[in-house]
Amino acid sequence: MSRGYNFSAGPSTIAESVLRRAQAEMLDWGGQSASVMEISHRGKAFVAMTEKVEADLRRLLDISADYAVLFLQGGATQHFAQIPQNIAAPDDTADYLVTGAWGAKALSEAKPYVRTNVVASGESGNYTSVPDRAEWKLTPDAAYLHVTPNETIHGVEFETVPDVGDVPVVADFSSTLLSRPVDVSRFGMIYAGTQKNMGASGLTVLIVRNDLLARKPRPLANILTYSAHAKEHSLLNTPPSFPWYLTGLVLEWIEAEGGLAVMAERNRAKSELLYSAIDGSGGFYTNPVDVRYRSWMNVPFTLKDDSLDASFLKESEALSLFALKGHKAVGGMRASLYNAMPLAGVQALVDFMADFARRNG
Repeated sequence: MSRGYNFSAGPSTIAESVLRRAQAEMLDWGGQSASVMEISHRGKAFVAMTEKVEADLRRLLDISADYAVLFLQGGATQHFAQIPQNIAAPDDTADYLVTGAWGAKALSEAKPYVRTNVVASGESGNYTSVPDRAEWKLTPDAAYLHVTPNETIHGVEFETVPDVGDVPVVADFSSTLLSRPVDVSRFGMIYAGTQKNMGASGLTVLIVRNDLLARKPRPLANILTYSAHAKEHSLLNTPPSFPWYLTGLVLEWIEAEGGLAVMAERNRAKSELLYSAIDGSGGFYTNPVDVRYRSWMNVPFTLKDDSLDASFLKESEALSLFALKGHKAVGGMRASLYNAMPLAGVQALVDFMADFARRNG
């Protein structure tokens, strides 16, 4: 068996050692004589696993007791709509900073449930930068400010947590959570699908400050209410068993590799290697993003002649460099460099890019 380098934006590459451990435990997990997918989610073994996963995540991110940690279904997209229902009343105003396609989608999904205010948008610049702080039009008493620290499609990223006083900052961290240390205490809520840096699709992690969890802004069914899920330790209904288990394996892998500081060092090195290759190509490759806001995780780039795109993809796939086609909103190519992508994979891509440019420049 030969595994290639998977540059998919998600579901994304998973460390081979994690996959091999899951393979080894597939038929008999934890001495249960059954797969983790087959045992009761209310049994002692499964509950112990969920408690360990939460403890491991709290330790990695230094999450205090002021926050609940939820492991839910729906992906980030479901929570675009569920978040305003849980922490804002219909007549409240929620602020949205829109720096890419996912921020725009979060805004759209929130509109049926809360008044929305676009603080600033990068749309006029094709989402290639983050609007200057001086341009933001904030609502002083907003229910929350929603931000997307990394835009997976457009490759725009900002690390500075906006200082907006007492307004809680809600952040979609789907493509960056666990890629580096983050100060959770600066946020009211962090949420992330697990299919980027945290495992498989099907699970969404929410880190919610307790005061937001206590808000009761409107009647909601229990299944839609975060506080109800928190009360039942994310076991209000049957959970996505395997993705939860796999996230636990990924957390153990991150700790074994040295933790989030090591992830950050590796991710910085990978992105710098690829951006250097793009910038040093004499214009054959171009990244459109403002250099101040280039993403570590998702690197879009175009070729000087888009008629070469098909050849680039065909030849790269022949070298086991997979999933490099860019999103239709941007075009060209996109390389996603999540935690499990090794530096060797980025080096292989850079070597191919240089060779392709020499032959087609």
